[in-house]
Amino acid sequence: MKKTPLYERHLALGATMTEFGGWAMPVQYSGVIDEHRNTRTLAGLFDVCHMGEIEIKGPQALDLLQRVMSRNLAKQQIGEMKLSAITNEKGGIIDDVTVYMRGKEHYMVVTNAATREGDLDWILKAKKDKGFEKAYVADHSEVTGKIDIQGPVAEKILSEIVEGDLGALRFYHAMDTRVAGMPALVSRSGYTGEDGFEVYTEAARIGEIWDLLLHVGDPHGLKPAGLGSRDTLRLEAGMMLFGHEMCQTVTPYEVIYGWITDLDKEFIGRDALKRQKEDGIRKKLVGFELTERGIARHGYPVYAGGEKIGEVTSGTFSPTLGKAIGLAFVPVQYKEPGTVLEVEIRSQRAKAKVVPLPFYKRKK
Repeated sequence: MKKTPLYERHLALGATMTEFGGWAMPVQYSGVIDEHRNTRTLAGLFDVCHMGEIEIKGPQALDLLQRVMSRNLAKQQIGEMKLSAITNEKGGIIDDVTVYMRGKEHYMVVTNAATREGDLDWILKAKKDKGFEKAYVADHSEVTGKIDIQGPVAEKILSEIVEGDLGALRFYHAMDTRVAGMPALVSRSGYTGEDGFEVYTEAARIGEIWDLLLHVGDPHGLKPAGLGSRDTLRLEAGMMLFGHEMCQTVTPYEVIYGWITDLDKEFIGRDALKRQKEDGIRKKLVGFELTERGIARHGYPVYAGGEKIGEVTSGTFSPTLGKAIGLAFVPVQYKEPGTVLEVEIRSQRAKAKVVPLPFYKRKK
């Protein structure tokens, strides 16, 4: 397994380690529920060095991005970041990514850990096929460190070691600055449903920022948090996980990504997605909550009217809401909130109902 630059620090903090996407990652330190609740009420610090960073520069950088991204990036401004999907010829999702505009003709694409190499190959193939010789692509994943600080007091903590006014940084915007004296990119974004920031710097020095944040954040209640709480936090916030809700046979319209799919521009998969939108989808990702005892897990069968209609893609007991929640694909006739479903849990069926997403939304 690959190790992030923070691996030894996780061991020193007593983390329980697990394999994720080929990486040795901390699943928990003090406990999933404790870390979850601490992030919702104070702040959590997450190691996400396993994610990928691909730099695209040059006069044809935007042309290449427009070719591989479902979202129209033509009006993106320097300092903005945009969520987008990379789709295949059939409209299936290769990955969901964030695209940072770092400067004129300068972008950074942040990928999921397990899809990084495939994303890079796909971008390079599109560059070659379309002859975008003036788009320069470089994989900076190995030399880039990334940590996320999330929660209501994240701004207060990070402000102690960052240059510039974090309060003026808008959601899904980024700034080049210095953190703990080191050049860094900081964006107001994250994967928890809370206010927070993603911090990028040299992989060789990310540990210094990690240590300093834990030190200055300790009086404010900052704790390290692992993949376990990251998963329950993102699920409460209605956010998807590649390999669960998304894969190359699932399209943006079948999940919650219709809004980042612009059929008015040319991109790989556009024609297939245009046909799907015209013909209508047959299945849809929905949120549900159990109305009887039990916890739904990935892969559990979903029933309606005694007939199996789908499977759970993600499920957990929500520490914030105090109820069992999950995501599942169902035929479109079952997608409306209030629809009664059943989830098979250890050979017993528990009643559930479709509910609007997200399950949880923070108070601003």
